[in-house]
Amino acid sequence: MAAAAATALAAVLLLLVLATTAEAACSVSAIYSFGDSIADTGNLLREGPAVGAFASIGTYPYGQTLRRPTGRCSDGLLIIDYFAMALNLSLVSPYLEKGARFESGVNFAVAGATALDRSYLLQSGVVMPPASVPLSSQLDWFRSHLNSTCSSHQDCAKKLSGALFLVGEIGGNDYNYAFFQGRSIESMKTYVPQVVRSIMDVAKEVIELGATKIVIPGNFPIGCSPSYLSLFSTAISGDYDDRGCLKSYNSFAMYHNDQLRAAIDDLRKVNSDVSIVYADYYGAFMHLLQKADLLGFEEGSLFKACCGAGGKYNFDMNLMCGAVGTNVCADPAQHISWDGIHLTQQAYKAMALSLIMEGFAQPADIVQKIWSC
Repeated sequence: MAAAAATALAAVLLLLVLATTAEAACSVSAIYSFGDSIADTGNLLREGPAVGAFASIGTYPYGQTLRRPTGRCSDGLLIIDYFAMALNLSLVSPYLEKGARFESGVNFAVAGATALDRSYLLQSGVVMPPASVPLSSQLDWFRSHLNSTCSSHQDCAKKLSGALFLVGEIGGNDYNYAFFQGRSIESMKTYVPQVVRSIMDVAKEVIELGATKIVIPGNFPIGCSPSYLSLFSTAISGDYDDRGCLKSYNSFAMYHNDQLRAAIDDLRKVNSDVSIVYADYYGAFMHLLQKADLLGFEEGSLFKACCGAGGKYNFDMNLMCGAVGTNVCADPAQHISWDGIHLTQQAYKAMALSLIMEGFAQPADIVQKIWSC
């Protein structure tokens, strides 16, 4: 009963945030998003038939909380959806949606996307799905969009100055594909500078084109993900932290985030007139775990996928959510993980609230300025 009340309270708080920002004459006129499945609202499905781990995202049970599959890798909405609502904007249209008008911005994110180009990863021996779209391709789409909608460079700059850019989360798949194929953590550390550089190259380009507000998210604590916990489980208790997450993989995520934050600091120094926010997805997720009971999540299922194929973490890489032989939990709102890799709508909602209101995006004054309109 207490957990249900806490869930209701969290929902009320988020609604208050959305209502408060909606009343203001918001200075953010649009959202432009680059990234992967954490932000994809339908591009992968519109690009062509999804395959591999994403084969089922266009069918139930994906989207069941919304009562229809939308191409989102969740039972419902994503963080970007809540960002848009908090800014009183309509949902960001996928770039590949036929007939979309894009007044509120464009979402270029594609599930399975990488920060590094396909050729670079393949030369390094990292295999990825055929439909994987790198960050550079998303940037090409963005340039084409501007060429077709702006009458001049000045016109573009004026339009982009009122927009919020979300650059990421991206880079997670560069690491996932390699780790899932057996690469060691130490070998993957050599990829981090290139991944960070790719992210920053996008940030630099949009600034040159006129962007004045940019949010750059860090990586999640992957050692808490049912996929990693299932694939890399050990019998050594010291490999796990007090919450039950794999310490070595979380340390790797922090290694990426530390380098990303340092690069963001450098970018701020040469662009003092641009609001550049670091979104601490790692911290917001760990806060979610810490407050899980108060937020209404089922204590015994914090590391179990809602939709999966059984086992300790209800995850099997060969039987992904939606495949014959998988099961779905009775109430996704009581689970943090949706399919072992992505989160539930309820978890994304809680993270969005933490990022907007609870200090997990920095600098806090800029965050409040953006979302208070």
